[in-house]
Amino acid sequence: MTNKIAIWLGLILCAVILADLLLNDGIALLFLARKFYALLDWVAFWR
Repeated sequence: MTNKIAIWLGLILCAVILADLLLNDGIALLFLARKFYALLDWVAFWR
């Protein structure tokens, strides 16, 4: 991955997070955080 691609991906990610916070009160981020926590719990079980 080149630096140019990494910068664009970072900017797009920041824009998506900002849009979610402004338009949806961060509900999508909260949903993804809960699902990620469940995934970590599931992976820790199989460890």
